[in-house]
Amino acid sequence: MTNIKLGIVGGGQLGRMSALAAANLGIETVIYCPEPDSPASQVVKTTINGAYDDQTKLQEFADQVDYISYEFENIPVETVEFLEQHKPVYPKASLLQASQDRIEEKTFLNNIDIPTARWAAPKTPQDVLDTLNVWNAKECILKTTRFGYDGKGQARYTGDTDIETLWTQFNDQTLIMEEIVDFTCEISVIVARDVNGKIIHYGPMLNEHKNHILSKTTLPAPLDKDVCDEAVRLTERLAKHIGLKGVLTLELFVTSDNSLLANEIAPRTHNSGHWSIDACAHSQFENHVRAVCDLPVLGPARHSDCEMLNLIGDDVENLDEMMKTDKACIHIYGKHEVKPGRKMGHVTILK
Repeated sequence: MTNIKLGIVGGGQLGRMSALAAANLGIETVIYCPEPDSPASQVVKTTINGAYDDQTKLQEFADQVDYISYEFENIPVETVEFLEQHKPVYPKASLLQASQDRIEEKTFLNNIDIPTARWAAPKTPQDVLDTLNVWNAKECILKTTRFGYDGKGQARYTGDTDIETLWTQFNDQTLIMEEIVDFTCEISVIVARDVNGKIIHYGPMLNEHKNHILSKTTLPAPLDKDVCDEAVRLTERLAKHIGLKGVLTLELFVTSDNSLLANEIAPRTHNSGHWSIDACAHSQFENHVRAVCDLPVLGPARHSDCEMLNLIGDDVENLDEMMKTDKACIHIYGKHEVKPGRKMGHVTILK
């Protein structure tokens, strides 16, 4: 018996699948989140409900566990910094902070020679027009620097758009502008790194989106070996540079000339790696638990090619055929209310 207690901040599906992986290793998980009856709390013995800034509740949580991790990147950095004063927290708050701010994230990536699309930090609408003139471009993507995901907090500027009107839609939030990339596909690589510095990886995975939400992941990605090797190399460089302990994901664009441009860092397990539960001997969730609990990570030992389909919104109500399909591995997240755009579960189809 490992006799370890792991605390996970956040009660969503990533916490749920991590807790299930921990249970297989004999590790008890305690969930901390504001919501009662969260997806993660349904599969653990102990949940502490409290706000992310409630230091009394956070202290109670920290006192019950040996290690702490978090399952999504919009947790306040101050929460993680407070918990770090009491127990080991992985990944560290510094990585979380970089991933929460798009300007800081892009700067960080560029400083360690991981290329991104061109970007700028406009202060005014005229800055957008001036930058486009320098780029010799007519269009760009405007995004809030914080709290945007699944297409939220962003808009496309074109020459036909009134920049003043578009700018006001962001309600004085800090913005970043990004070059529109001529890409052929989007991929991701997930790495896990343990206390001894051993790194293992999943992917690259080919990702397809609908309405800015991941819809389908294919593994292996149908790409040239050189492209795949470079994607892994860039992600491992990121992990080594930050001294990662745990799991992180790097999302990348593949351009028409097979170049790679980093899009986003996710300092956690990732939707594009859910297939690893069914197609690998050791899933991303198991290796995340291992890494943050000072246990050695193990190679994925993938035994099947596969496709992973997200069940988004009312997709979850149309599972009759999947229930009859050989090699279709169904995972429902335990969310009680179906909403458009909400991730309700996923299905991995083994090949």
